[in-house]
Amino acid sequence: MRVHFIAIGGAAMHNLAIALHLKGYEVSGSDDAIYEPSRTRLAKHGLLPDADGWRPELLNDKIDAVILGMHARADNPELLKAQSLGLKIYSYPEYVYEQARNKKRVVIGGSHGKTTITSMILHVLNYYQKDFDYLVGAQIAGFENMVRLSDAPVIVIEGDEYLASPIDRRPKFHLYKAHVGVISGVAWDHINVFPTFDSYKAQFSKFIDTLEQKGTLIYCAEDEVLKKIVAQHTSRNDVRKIPYETPLYEIREGKTYLITAGKEVGLEVFGKHNLQNLTAARLVCAQLDVSEEDFYAAIASFSGAAKRLEKLGETAHKAVFKDFAHSPSKLKATVEAVKSQYPQRSLIACIELHTFSSLNENFLNEYSGTINGADFAVVYIDQKTFEQKKLKPFNGEDVKKAFGNKNLLFYDNPEKLKRYIESFEISDCNLLMMSSGTFGSIDLVTLANSFLYK
Repeated sequence: MRVHFIAIGGAAMHNLAIALHLKGYEVSGSDDAIYEPSRTRLAKHGLLPDADGWRPELLNDKIDAVILGMHARADNPELLKAQSLGLKIYSYPEYVYEQARNKKRVVIGGSHGKTTITSMILHVLNYYQKDFDYLVGAQIAGFENMVRLSDAPVIVIEGDEYLASPIDRRPKFHLYKAHVGVISGVAWDHINVFPTFDSYKAQFSKFIDTLEQKGTLIYCAEDEVLKKIVAQHTSRNDVRKIPYETPLYEIREGKTYLITAGKEVGLEVFGKHNLQNLTAARLVCAQLDVSEEDFYAAIASFSGAAKRLEKLGETAHKAVFKDFAHSPSKLKATVEAVKSQYPQRSLIACIELHTFSSLNENFLNEYSGTINGADFAVVYIDQKTFEQKKLKPFNGEDVKKAFGNKNLLFYDNPEKLKRYIESFEISDCNLLMMSSGTFGSIDLVTLANSFLYK
């Protein structure tokens, strides 16, 4: 099989390219810019394009499939060439489905928590050396690649609600046709695609419609919006619906313990939202013939996915975490998790507004009250991001008003942000850095060390 990737440098795209290469496919690809870690990982497998840029000459009638990434535009010269040649063009979720037609498909959806739930399931299955394929949105300990495609009977997929490709405007998670589906929660996001909350909520109702006949839906019953969506969804009476809630737990001396019927289970992860995620993962694993007892034995060693409350350093009185949290619901849950785990310590919470939604003035008010659990609240925006996304910029006063926090500090200069954090003299204090961006290319490991050991 010959497969060509248009926009091979994307997080999911380059991992899928590597997975197909490892499966023995002949893989080519291109992109107008490829950043780390994609560049190094593609080079390791001999898949890095010779040069950046679009190269229509790479397309010919001997290519069996073209996989189109969301980064490309509808007028991409390679896409136009592929269309003119009549080649079969897939979005990456479409192609993953083609690879998984004969497998039991587990799809994890939701506005938040889907990467962590998927990672927990993968950790448990790997712990017991089960044979399975997967697609996950973050690097996980024990897994070199974020995608695996083989002859395994099961595939576990993190199902994003964003669009599949520039020419396929369906949400990705609608395309997998799950046998077991999970919805972790529903909180408005992707305003550029779903301009109203109602249009966004509708995608999760449609996801239920995509489940295979006699499929299973596992959903968080503590999410009132989601609970209403499920209750109002009556067109699929064949679907078995399994609700879940936060399990019993205790926090002692900075460690979380799950209280089960038989015993306590000490965990490496923490936060109410992560305990909800853990319960969803347990219910999925039950569908894959992993007993409750075996699940708890394995999950105790799960340390988290990359950039999900990832600990950058710790001393006796301080800790520094980085997290992918960028949407209002993720921000609120992450701040509350750190504050609850270390109630005796002050918390500096810093979020970079980086996504299209977070930088949209019509969406900004969704952040009201979300960072108030922190003792010191900081918002950072790289002004170049407004230019790149062609959005109307707003200032610090706009941010303070929208967040509903008059004590909030606003920075648009990374050096000033660094100096502020490095100036802290409080002895018992944690630092939480949240972004899907880079904080203006601040080296967070160096910053963490400066904060911890000053």
